[in-house]
Amino acid sequence: MKAPYRGGAAFALALGCASAILAGAAPGGGGSVVTVTKGPDGYQLLRNGEPYTVRGAGGETHLELLKAAGGNSIRTWGAERQGALLDRAHALGLSVTIGIWLGHERHGFRYDDPKQVADQLAQARRFVEQYRSHPALLLWGVGNEMEASGGNPAVWKAVNDVARMIQQVDPHHPTMTVVAEIGGSKVPMLRRHCPDVDLLGVNSYGGLATLPRRLRTAGWDRPYLVTEFGPRGHWEVGKTPWGAPIEPTSTEKARTYREGYERAVAAQRGWCLGAYAFLWGHKQEATATWFGMLLPVPGGVERLGAVDAMTYAWTGRWPENRAPEVEALECEAGGQEVAPGARLTAEVRARDPEGDALTARWEVRSESADRREGGDQESLPPAHPESIVEARGLSLVFRAPSRPGPYRLFVTLHDGRGSAATANVPFLVREASP
Repeated sequence: MKAPYRGGAAFALALGCASAILAGAAPGGGGSVVTVTKGPDGYQLLRNGEPYTVRGAGGETHLELLKAAGGNSIRTWGAERQGALLDRAHALGLSVTIGIWLGHERHGFRYDDPKQVADQLAQARRFVEQYRSHPALLLWGVGNEMEASGGNPAVWKAVNDVARMIQQVDPHHPTMTVVAEIGGSKVPMLRRHCPDVDLLGVNSYGGLATLPRRLRTAGWDRPYLVTEFGPRGHWEVGKTPWGAPIEPTSTEKARTYREGYERAVAAQRGWCLGAYAFLWGHKQEATATWFGMLLPVPGGVERLGAVDAMTYAWTGRWPENRAPEVEALECEAGGQEVAPGARLTAEVRARDPEGDALTARWEVRSESADRREGGDQESLPPAHPESIVEARGLSLVFRAPSRPGPYRLFVTLHDGRGSAATANVPFLVREASP
């Protein structure tokens, strides 16, 4: 029989009570029992005694779409007001990794302030006591990217204190802490200061394909989850001469989702216990289209190519209706400086896998002037509908805005059956000649 795995000092204790945990009734008469086991084939997650691989996404909305795509779990970043979400997830047969937000030093949290740290631990305890018996609960996510560069031992001590508290209050659900990539001293510090953390969660984008190799090099031999992944981040791509990041098309992003998942998750069974794709929803971060897997439209959302990629990864089958595929967005202004008010053209080359007729929506927006760190909330930059001169099918005539500065031309393709594709190019309006 496989023994439940617990990090560090808790491992020996867990070995002795394996049979009781796996055979016993669920806590509270209705909650789940989740363990991490280690056997001849490596590590495995067990939920109520059955093998469980996380096929998940980060987000709290459109859960029916996630279920239909083959997903089985969602991940949150904070534990406030999670009761209704847990109930919705459970009704659909989805599990939830509940995030317990820990303070970030860049937001002003001080890990050298005993009162702040004690209050944070007390709040975490309240969340654990509140939700520990819910049947949808899978794991506890202790913090998200709170480590910054990873060099402050006080942060890791606080993480371990929360994990140890969870093991005492809720021994039926493993603990995980989530870091932004694994560079610097993060893995050594985690190994040294966090013996009570069961799993490592890694948010990884452009480096996902090489993550397993880098984890081995860093000395991580315990199990891990990929807790965020998706397209290359705006900090990982090429830039224009004026510093605007060049965003991949939704079709290019879909390939990145699939290839990264295959290399860092599917190919690492026995070590990687699954993954949460980012983001099951949409958000403004650098642009309004960079990270969302779903596109907001009047009355709901449409699926982008990332959803198709994950449907195939989770089920081994493509959806019946797939998203349009962008071959290229050709724009004479793309990546260039143009004169104020210049008359410009653009054309998107695309195809639909089912041969559906495509309609295009064009938009010019200012480049974001509200850039934040670490995914913090940003405001949507203004649109310039006056720039659109003539949109004809997949072609466009537009004028550069009259005000100098950085802008983007966006195009969204719709197939009329609930799927879409996106692309954009940055351009710069130069100062008017004297």
